[in-house]
Amino acid sequence: MELIEKALAKARAQQEAARQTATSGSAETVMAPADAGPAPEVASFAEEVALADSPGRRTQATLDAIRYVRTRVQGVDQGHWLANRLVAANSTDKVADIFRILRTKVLIPMRENGWQTLAVVGATPAVGKTTIASNLAMSIALDANQSVLLVDADLRRPKVASYFGLNPEIGLGDVLAGSASLESALMNPGIERLVVLPSMGSLQNSTELLSSLRMQELLPELRNRYASRIVIFDLPPLLATGDTLAFLHNFDCALLVVENGRNTAEELLEAKRLLQGTNFIGWVLNKGDPGAVGGYYHYGATG
Repeated sequence: MELIEKALAKARAQQEAARQTATSGSAETVMAPADAGPAPEVASFAEEVALADSPGRRTQATLDAIRYVRTRVQGVDQGHWLANRLVAANSTDKVADIFRILRTKVLIPMRENGWQTLAVVGATPAVGKTTIASNLAMSIALDANQSVLLVDADLRRPKVASYFGLNPEIGLGDVLAGSASLESALMNPGIERLVVLPSMGSLQNSTELLSSLRMQELLPELRNRYASRIVIFDLPPLLATGDTLAFLHNFDCALLVVENGRNTAEELLEAKRLLQGTNFIGWVLNKGDPGAVGGYYHYGATG
């Protein structure tokens, strides 16, 4: 109880600081008390209580009470989302049910094994991995038991921000280069419990950045900040660059996206070979047979 009372007092002090320093606009920068330690990007008193409490005692109220104070919040543009096939938050779209099924099939092994980081990869470019990663992140965020961080780690061809209609000023490349802090890059696209770490432009030194010491330091920070968080990484294609192979071993598990009619058997076998040593939890067939059960998308387990 003493830890909880301290966390409540600390959170109230942060909330008071937030009220005193709030300005117009959705992005806020709040200075925490000098003795408060590193400030999380989500400043809600309920989340502070969860941090002080034991990992197994997260409550729905904890996640429902999340309010973004340091993270830049951008308004929802449902039309833009739908134009980019981001449908998981649309309760009237039948495809959203497919992502609920995918969410369940992904979360079961992750929860059973205590995994928090998921790599979403494709064998080749343009197979829909960003669409799958984004919809999966949206669907998991709608689960009241989880919060989600979606990281656009495709530094050569980033698409997450564009798909969500975000206008980032700072990206993952800036954080890895040491020119910006992690907190300054995070964005909320208008869905509770979902935070995006975007990337911008096309970085030719992407392999070096992803395998850098700074990336090695950043991964535990992203993974361990909240016990209720799932971190999804949208990674570059396995067979197109060396970027993904440079740090694939850092993830708890991986999901492979393939496109019906695009990927050859040889490409899939090579992708599966490269994923050896990784906890490969399954594959998603994009643009499947519209007449089949599940329609546009289909999930396959590894067993």
